Amino acid sequence: MRPIDDARIRASFLNASQRERAQLTLPDLDALDWDTLQFLGWRDPKFDNLGYVVLELDGVLAGVILRRFSRAPNSRAQCSWCNDIELPNEVVLFNTKRTGDAGRKGDTVGTLVCANFECNRNARKRPREAYLGFDVEAARQRRIDTMRENVERFVRGIRDGV
Repeated sequence: MRPIDDARIRASFLNASQRERAQLTLPDLDALDWDTLQFLGWRDPKFDNLGYVVLELDGVLAGVILRRFSRAPNSRAQCSWCNDIELPNEVVLFNTKRTGDAGRKGDTVGTLVCANFECNRNARKRPREAYLGFDVEAARQRRIDTMRENVERFVRGIRDGV
């Protein structure tokens, strides 16, 4: 992911009001290792139930505000973005309103995601060698690509109302 600044991040949100954009708390953008990010995801330190995701989608920066569902899943859930089965972190349900008329009518969509958006790190973990001659780096790159596709599909669905 290419580095992006505060103004571009705030302007990218598809499902946020001007007030919500102004109130969100950004992470320390200078401290991020942009080369290891397929998307920028963070939790708001002021509002524990809010999370934010920003990525480049179809050549345009797209961001969504997510709200953490208050109840935890009944069993150990798998993240629908990184699909990591050996999660070192909690997976929670986030929901978000759709854009356009659907969002104004209250339509929302939910997804199970790593609680603090650790997906970028989880997808980059070195996989175990499955068999003799297994290409570990190719498998790792497939995991990164699949994670990126999963996040894109989710954000595109919010943007397009699908």
